Amino acid sequence: MAITISFLLGIIGNLISILMFASPIGTFKRVIKIKSTEDYKGIPYITTLLSTSLWTFYGLMKPGGLLVVTVNAIGSGLQLIYVVLFLTYAPKRKRMQSLKLVAVLNIGFFGGVVAVTLGAFHGNERLLISGIICAGLTIGMTVIKTESVEYMPFFLSFFQFLNGGVWAAYSLLVKDIFIGVPNGIGFVLGSFQLILYARYKNKSSSQNSKEEMEEEGSVHLFKSKVEMQDVEPGPDEQTRTLGKVRSLPNPSRQHSFQRLAKINSLSPNKLRTSLSSESDVIKN
Repeated sequence: MAITISFLLGIIGNLISILMFASPIGTFKRVIKIKSTEDYKGIPYITTLLSTSLWTFYGLMKPGGLLVVTVNAIGSGLQLIYVVLFLTYAPKRKRMQSLKLVAVLNIGFFGGVVAVTLGAFHGNERLLISGIICAGLTIGMTVIKTESVEYMPFFLSFFQFLNGGVWAAYSLLVKDIFIGVPNGIGFVLGSFQLILYARYKNKSSSQNSKEEMEEEGSVHLFKSKVEMQDVEPGPDEQTRTLGKVRSLPNPSRQHSFQRLAKINSLSPNKLRTSLSSESDVIKN
């Protein structure tokens, strides 16, 4: 019964993981269409390619590791396609940086792990070394993704949380600590991730509403100032003004608007200087 349940959980984990690996397909459809990577970064696909490659290597050495091999082999294939497309359409500078990273991580580091594991260790030691490396890398990537929760889509965060829970349960049934530890941590962090997501979402909505209200209030205030500048003086006020000044030009609405815009852009010191200059002109 335990084998049957673990197999079903492994199948479910495969499906969820493949859906996660396939999530950037829409992004790269756009990249191909416009023939540019825009502001996208290649490091998430390069590091995920490294992770899935290492887990595939681990699954090949693990007895009964078929489900680990299938999901990560598919993931490696998809990530390799993403990396190739990114290198094809990225700007020259970004392409060169990404090529260096591919050479260091996906060729140098991965090749070194495989060579050292197969050449320097034997039997269960190989599984131990590769398992520790895979688990450590997965934990590091999980923590980094969790810190970026504010910029992640909700459903991607949810599926990562669900994926961690399913594979953690699978690891308990097959007694695999290397699969269990990173996915257990991923499940716990995923729980906090969803809580943080809800918090950031509410905070973002409140901030946007506040900014809209402030912007609307600024518009009303600006309109009020313009209307005050455009109000024609009454008879009494005209008499008082004429008593002090011989003759003043009647400013047009456009002139009033430009003057108000100029006043609003001045600092307090420049505003006082400007008003003093205008007062001297009027007295003269």
